[in-house]
Amino acid sequence: MRVITQIGLVVVAAAAGAAWHLYGEQVGLPRPLALVGLEREGPAAPARPAGGGQQVVAAPVRVGTVIERVESVGSARARDAITLTSRVSGIVSVIRFEEGQLVKAGDVLVEFDRGTQEAERDQARAQLDDARTRLNRARQLRATQAVAEAQIDQLEAGLRQAEARLRQTEAKIEEMKIVAPFDGRVGIRQVSLGALVPPGAVVTTLDDLSRMRIEFAIPEVFVARLAQGMPVTASNPAFGERSFTGTVEVVDTRIDPATRAVRLVAAFENQDEALKPGMFMNIELTLSRRETAMMVPEESIDPVADRTFVFAVRNGRAVRQEVKLGTRLSGEVEVLDGLSVEDQVVVRGLQRLRNGQPVTVTEVMRRPVS
Repeated sequence: MRVITQIGLVVVAAAAGAAWHLYGEQVGLPRPLALVGLEREGPAAPARPAGGGQQVVAAPVRVGTVIERVESVGSARARDAITLTSRVSGIVSVIRFEEGQLVKAGDVLVEFDRGTQEAERDQARAQLDDARTRLNRARQLRATQAVAEAQIDQLEAGLRQAEARLRQTEAKIEEMKIVAPFDGRVGIRQVSLGALVPPGAVVTTLDDLSRMRIEFAIPEVFVARLAQGMPVTASNPAFGERSFTGTVEVVDTRIDPATRAVRLVAAFENQDEALKPGMFMNIELTLSRRETAMMVPEESIDPVADRTFVFAVRNGRAVRQEVKLGTRLSGEVEVLDGLSVEDQVVVRGLQRLRNGQPVTVTEVMRRPVS
């Protein structure tokens, strides 16, 4: 038992000595080897400055612009897009458009043979003229009481029926042509001259490409920050480095329970018609833009559990300062709270620092201003 006890005491003493050697200086204890004169001077033990401070490399807090973005993907579609179809059955008699042509609202694109409908219209006009003539003659005879009031009422009803029949035949004639409902560009023609087209047959497509809409989804964690008018940038590998700028037009009122994302629609001007419906787009939504953000190098951050610290150099001493971080950039981190623009932070040598320890800045790192 005595041997086991002695071995245990030796192990404890060795562990205490190792801990003193590795971590004693961080709590203010002198180096154990230096106390007995065994610590050698040289590269392994860099010379201390005359002031006794720990040598460190520092970097000033940089002020620049931080743009907070979230990325997504979406599909482009025209502001107005329809598939033009026939409402009635008929034989194509005239095609008044070329594929890819830009047309105006009200332009007639296709006409069907309407000989039968025009004959019905002529018949309806003749019936209307006859009904009007008989009614006028009866009204002239009313003064002599040669015509009963009931007969005049019947003639008036017949006139109204004739007018309705004429409007019905004219409506059928209008159905025998396909008209562009808005300005846009027609697509590929799906019918030929002389073809018998059944109701619902596709004739062509019509897209208003002057303004495009792109639908995309954003995780619900950002939903409280979404609003109409937020800037959006879209790109596609087909256009190389070119990007398209637009704004959020619609934020959906519902969250998709399957994806936990909210859908948005962004509007883009497309006067040169570069964007095409159905095109896959990479989306960058700008959530915020801060022109005077404070940034420090990533190497200066000292995380402890869920808290983050830096060592700020103030009055020749290292001050351990808790900070609140924001957006992470390439090699830098935004600091929202805890520092001022006049501060310097330790970048190299912070592993052996303790709060309040004297330091000597041997080098100040400078970074380009964004």
